[in-house]
Amino acid sequence: MTTALIMSTPELDLLRLVQWLSPAFPTGAYAYSHGLEQAVVAGEVRSEADLRAWLSDILDHGAGWNDAVLLACGLRGEDLGALADLARALAGTAERLKETEEQGAAFARARAEMTGTCTNAMPLPLALAKTAKDLRLAPEQVIALFQHAFASSLVSAGVRFIPLGQAAGQRVLAALHPKIVELSARAATATTADLAQSAFRAEIASAAHETLEVRIFKT
Repeated sequence: MTTALIMSTPELDLLRLVQWLSPAFPTGAYAYSHGLEQAVVAGEVRSEADLRAWLSDILDHGAGWNDAVLLACGLRGEDLGALADLARALAGTAERLKETEEQGAAFARARAEMTGTCTNAMPLPLALAKTAKDLRLAPEQVIALFQHAFASSLVSAGVRFIPLGQAAGQRVLAALHPKIVELSARAATATTADLAQSAFRAEIASAAHETLEVRIFKT
């Protein structure tokens, strides 16, 4: 005789979140490089070590940190419309804005098709906050998985375009785990006053990518 395994609500919520942030969820994340394609073309990112350093800076000082703070604010129930406007203002280039808005719209559309309910499109971290705020999960956990998905997508872009071997890509991602955990803990209690942007090379790469003649990625 087999006994059905009844999972607790937090366990089910964790599986829901993992599904929404998995590469299989149709946000099109694989099509965006966050300026990494331009950095590779310019010779700034050529190795495993370069990719690790580049992504570490984005997480600490760029969109990684800002998106984590915006997500935390949204999970606390702050006004999503105001946060969405702030997210758009923080996008340093046209492509950065396109990246967060298109993925946010795709996320909302996929959720609507799953549930049959219509939701307003907004930048990706706020689209997730709107959907995840009622999950019985710690904010740190939601933020960490969101940041892991972001880093994983960019590692995949690096593996394909630098190119790197799969093992090298996995080493880069594993090396970022402690940083993601630490960043998520800080972001969980942060406010909009803690938003900051100093990953200038990534922003410059994103701007230059707009005029790159031959492009594989959208951004």
